[in-house]
Amino acid sequence: MNRYILPVSVVGTVVGCGVLLKDYVTGGTCPSKAKIKGKTVVITGANTGLGKETARELAKRGGRIIMGCRDMVKCEAAAREIRGQTLNSHVHARHIDLASIKSIREFADRINQEEEHVDILINNAGVMRCPNWKTEDGFEVQFGVNHLGHFLLTNLLLEKLKSSAPSRVINLSSLAHIMGEMDFNDLNWERKKYDTKQAYCQSKLANVLFTRELAKRLQGSGVTVNVLHPGVVATELGRHTGLHQSAFSSSVLNPFFSLLVKTPQQGAQPSVFLAVAEELEGVSGRYYDVLREKEPAPRALDEDAARRLWEVSAALVGLERAEATPTEETARQATPPPQKHHPAPLPAVPQQA
Repeated sequence: MNRYILPVSVVGTVVGCGVLLKDYVTGGTCPSKAKIKGKTVVITGANTGLGKETARELAKRGGRIIMGCRDMVKCEAAAREIRGQTLNSHVHARHIDLASIKSIREFADRINQEEEHVDILINNAGVMRCPNWKTEDGFEVQFGVNHLGHFLLTNLLLEKLKSSAPSRVINLSSLAHIMGEMDFNDLNWERKKYDTKQAYCQSKLANVLFTRELAKRLQGSGVTVNVLHPGVVATELGRHTGLHQSAFSSSVLNPFFSLLVKTPQQGAQPSVFLAVAEELEGVSGRYYDVLREKEPAPRALDEDAARRLWEVSAALVGLERAEATPTEETARQATPPPQKHHPAPLPAVPQQA
């Protein structure tokens, strides 16, 4: 029997060290144990991946969860699963297609009419590295879904968020924002050759710029807004990237990726942290890399670009002045909205990275 003790101990030590190393590399779990009973949380892209795990964790903490998704079959199934696992009956599925201004307005109207308050809005849904698709309204799909969709939704829910203060808005961006560049002469990729990577990075930079400008406009309102990079997470989001399709990457690189890449449950921890942490009360306009506050890329600190992006975005989505925060002229320098296209139907929108 003694001859097995050393091998078992070595294996146990290696496994234990591996678990601890992955926990360290992936950022760990949300340190806050705060409950949110009585609070209403709206989460986009909540039927799978990060959004689903965020919804599950916040349901465990007692929140009323509104899961906004495009695929209602998956959304209803996810809501039932979460209700069963958490014994929280206040988990609801609602339809929203962030590639459709009409759908976003319908979703926001329903929330504003049915919900007494909205305490937390988590703009989680998104797409990544898609082909050159257009949204229903003719926008390049990554800019349209990742930025414009959430820009419009947030503005349409602002009065509800203000009346529910103290309340929070959480935007999911990506480390990819550091490679982003706002091309205000061609945000919609109609004049230059389409680059799926650069289009994604532009949309992620837009998330950070939007967060910082919104935080300025909401000063004194009781509504805070922060943005985060959740880390590299194993979700459906990367299905267009082509990673791990070769035998070499699958067999040789997978062990290393498995150490560095988070599970959706681990990836949800930063969103949960920003949603519930009591020490973040009143903190706004910040960028978080997983659970740590950091300074974003220099381009994300450009106040003129943030203001201009707001003005252009408001014009593109048809946001009336009465619906927007009233501190700036809207869209004096905005480019006109693109002509409508008629692309093939888009796939279901996965969660944000």
